[in-house]
This record gives sequence, structure tokens and C-alpha cells, in this order.
Amino acid sequence: MGRRTSPDRQGRSVQDHERPVRPRSVRRASPSPPCPREHQIALPIRVPDVARYVFIGAGAVGSAIGGLLAQQQIDVLLVARGDHAQAMINNGLTVRCPDLSFTVRPKTVTGPEQARLRVDDVLVLTTKSHQAEAAVQTWADAPVYDGDAEVGRAGERLPILIALNGVAGEEIALRYFDRVYAVCVWTPVVMIEPGEVLVRSVPRRGVFHVGRYGGSTDRAADDALLDTVAKDWQSAAFTVHRPAAVMEWKYRKLISNLSNVFQALLGDTSQAGELKEAADAEARRVLSAAGIAVTSDEDERAAREDSFHVQPIPGEPAELGGSTWQSLVRGTGSIETDYLNGEIALIGRRVGHPAPINARLAGLARSAARNGLRPGAVGVDELTAILTGSE
Repeated sequence: MGRRTSPDRQGRSVQDHERPVRPRSVRRASPSPPCPREHQIALPIRVPDVARYVFIGAGAVGSAIGGLLAQQQIDVLLVARGDHAQAMINNGLTVRCPDLSFTVRPKTVTGPEQARLRVDDVLVLTTKSHQAEAAVQTWADAPVYDGDAEVGRAGERLPILIALNGVAGEEIALRYFDRVYAVCVWTPVVMIEPGEVLVRSVPRRGVFHVGRYGGSTDRAADDALLDTVAKDWQSAAFTVHRPAAVMEWKYRKLISNLSNVFQALLGDTSQAGELKEAADAEARRVLSAAGIAVTSDEDERAAREDSFHVQPIPGEPAELGGSTWQSLVRGTGSIETDYLNGEIALIGRRVGHPAPINARLAGLARSAARNGLRPGAVGVDELTAILTGSE
């Protein structure tokens, strides 16, 4: 198949075009044509040991990871829905970074009936947190094939990586899957237009902390799987760490994600410093009262700063919002704040340590999503009055 090119928004030419079961013969994705020389970065291309990564809920995060893996000729399957799925099926997936732009054409489907899962697949859950349970229920009972023979169901045969914000996804998945792995995700990605994701980081595209969740019956198999994931994902310009206590990293990321709701509600957060600090401090008190260990601010900051810094993408605004902001911008009608600020409220209720600020923020976000509000619909004075109870 010959090389095909199509212009991106700036008119530049972009290329179109535990026990892991080791495959009898490794299947490689169809190679994508190289991107223009001026957009290339030096990365090794390697043959994957895992046959295929299946990204369930391939929105911003799943499409970004999947697209960067596909560029390295690692086989991926993207599971998406709506206009984004149709755009990728018709025209491929465009990934734009500060220093790189390319289009790949990984296979895209909308559900398990189109996927035909294989014994050497690795599932990666990248939905929003509030969508996780429905997705896990759908995929846990999907049939898995070894050649032409059906050999079981995904929940018993395949590992699943939980690459979500919040800390609830792992426990949700563990109800349905034997092998669950937590992934703490730090990657500044945005998806506003169907079929395109913006990855705003250099020199690495993101940093992940990964580890087994729940009890392991085969630590050697866990190590083999996670070694392979680390090698594959690092070849796509991600940094992958394997800490002993991965959930401590996810709880620290949860604290950072508590500020997402301010951007979604206010739009401009320049005057929201005190409100952010109040929500942060309340969360730390609740987690301490619950006896939940959290990675230190210093370790968390060092892990990100050693891997990437955020840069604008040519032709795009310097400031773009996170996942909560994107939900309101796209008018999805739902939002994951119940699993961020609402998680703090839940933990507080369990231990008798109320978290009224985070509880009210979760409620405001639900209302904004339900009523189709856009970022900036709430003013900082109004929000202050609501959160302090002076309204």
C-alpha cells in the first residue's frame, strides 16, 4: 500500500495512511508510513511481546496512548463510540504534539462483538471513571479465542489495566476480572474534535505508575506482563514506573484532580486559589483520618518533572482544560467528578469526617453537566458563597 498524506490544521503534511499467554507468533500491526522528517523524534521501534492492546473507552487518554503505540508498529485495537469512533474508522486517528503530528489507522470498533478477543490480548480501560462499571460489565463476559476455538471469557482469561482518574476503577474491575492492574496516569491530553487528540507534553508524552491490584497468585507472571507493558509503552515515548504501592500514587493523583472541577465551573481559575487550597486541605484531612497512605508531593512532582513538561501545540490555545472541563465543552451530559471530589466525600462519610466542600463541588458539577452548562457559567464569588455556606 502506498504512502498517503493529508494536511493537518496548520497545512503540514501528516502521514495517513497473572499469566500472560505468549503468542505462538507475534502479530504486528500494519506499519504506518513515517511522519515527515521535520516532525520525527528518535524512538526505537520494537516487536511487541504482547500481541495486542485493546483500549476500552478510547477517548482522549486511550486514543493518545493507542495512537503513539500504533506509530511504533505495536498492534492496538481502539474501542470508541459516537462521532469519534466514526471519524477514526473513516479517516484514522490524528495525534498532534508540540513537536510531532501524524495520522495512524489502528482498527477501531464500537463493542466487544466486533473485537474477537484473543488469548494474548491485554485490555486497557480508559473510560471516564463514572463509565467504568458499565464498560467492565460489558467486556468481562466477552468470549476469548485461541485461533478458532473459544476458550473462555475475558474476565477469567485476560488481564485488564485500569488507566483512569480516581481510585474506584480497580475495585470495580476486581469484581469481574481475575487479574487487575492499577495505572496512575499523568499525561496532558485533550480531545475536542472527533478523530484527533492533542498531547501537550515534551520530551516524553506522559508518565505512568503501574502495579498489581488485589492479591496475586503468580507474581512471576505479573512481572512478565508489566515488564512487557513498560517496554512497549516506553518505546512510544512514555515513562513507566513500577512502584511497590501503586495506589499511593493514585491517591496523590486524586488530590491533584480535585481542582479539575474549578476549571470546568469557572473557566478562568486565576481567582480560585483559596478555594482550591480549601478543597485540597479538606481532602488531605479526610485521607489522613481514614489511614490512607499517599505519595509525597515531592516524589510526585519529581516523577512528572523528570519526564515531561507541558508545551502548547501550534495553532491551539496555550491553555486547554483537563478531562472534567472537556466533558462540559463537549456537552456529554455526564461528568466524572463524583469519583474525584465525590470520592473524598464518600471516604469522609465512611470514617465520620465530613467533607462538605468536596461534596458541594461534586453536586455542582453534576448539575452543570445535566443542564448543559459550559465552563465559566459560575462566577468565583457565587462559587465561594456556595462552598462556604454563605449563599
